[in-house]
Amino acid sequence: MTMAPKTNLVGLTKDGIESFFVGLGAKPFHGRNVLKWIHKHGVVDFDAMTDVPKALRETLQQTAVVELPRIVLAQPASDGTTKWVVELADGQHIETVHIPDSGRDTVCVSSQVGCALNCSFCSTAQQGFNRNLDVAEIIGQVWLATRHLGHAPSNVVMMGMGEPLANFDNVVPAMELMQEDLAYMISKARVTISTSGVVPALLRLADVSDVSLAVSLHAPDNALRDELVPINRKYPLEELIPACKHYVARDARRKITWEYVMLDGVNDSIAHAKSLIRLLQGVPSKVNLIPFNPFPGTDYRTSPPERVEAFRQRLRRSGIISTTRKTRGDDIAAACGQLVGKVNDRSRRKLRQIPVVAEVGR
Repeated sequence: MTMAPKTNLVGLTKDGIESFFVGLGAKPFHGRNVLKWIHKHGVVDFDAMTDVPKALRETLQQTAVVELPRIVLAQPASDGTTKWVVELADGQHIETVHIPDSGRDTVCVSSQVGCALNCSFCSTAQQGFNRNLDVAEIIGQVWLATRHLGHAPSNVVMMGMGEPLANFDNVVPAMELMQEDLAYMISKARVTISTSGVVPALLRLADVSDVSLAVSLHAPDNALRDELVPINRKYPLEELIPACKHYVARDARRKITWEYVMLDGVNDSIAHAKSLIRLLQGVPSKVNLIPFNPFPGTDYRTSPPERVEAFRQRLRRSGIISTTRKTRGDDIAAACGQLVGKVNDRSRRKLRQIPVVAEVGR
């Protein structure tokens, strides 16, 4: 007789783990205790969970596991950024990035192995798509970061490899765990989901979550966005902008962060800035200008700093909050849209190509 596979408790939300323990004949609070052991205290050995009855611990040994991804390579940058190559149970690899800044710790988390959206300016798009991450693999990146830092990160951004809203059913419970008081206690305002514009999933997200929203925009009109962000051909700006407004409509204090990579001679003129101002009229917005980070094989170039600043000032004069993102981790290929490289995977004793996370702008 084939035995049922053991349940990985890492990927269960509070409701999920309570239900699992009730199914074992235990009490819901036992599930909450185990959730706290795993996520808040980082304990993975059932026998070390001292407030769980011995008989229940023995049952857990037969029915459950605490299975986490593992870091196989850590690359520190000169600016303090660290890029972790993370190996999954099936041997696939993703990357997670830690960005320290003025007492804050931001962790950039992946949601897929690869990406299918094929944005033309992003190196991850060149790696193709393999599969979605499950809940345990997503929240496992936060678990690893918490163990490394000694505390939960202050900010988590779902801006890593893949399109988070294309993996809706796993990303949403993972974000719930990030905010859970028994786990990481990260404020909803400090959990950010980034999308390239999967409109139906964005509308669905508004019904179940109110984390911060960032949108990979990168162009002020459909013709140019069709070229840069191909999903625009399916969900054009006429659908995307209202969906974004709907998402933040419940709270007048909230703003949408629009990610806009600055490409020399492509989308960085004052005329483009004026078009962007018209597009965002009446939309609660913050525009994050991102200097393009080149990668091998690309034909795009980085906009000159003076042009980026002129673009930013034009937006500001119109009343739109606008910032220019500081490039972080570029000396280890950990900067936005740049993350692809060869690493020496010591667990396999050979040099192999590792598909890695693009921080934004999938």
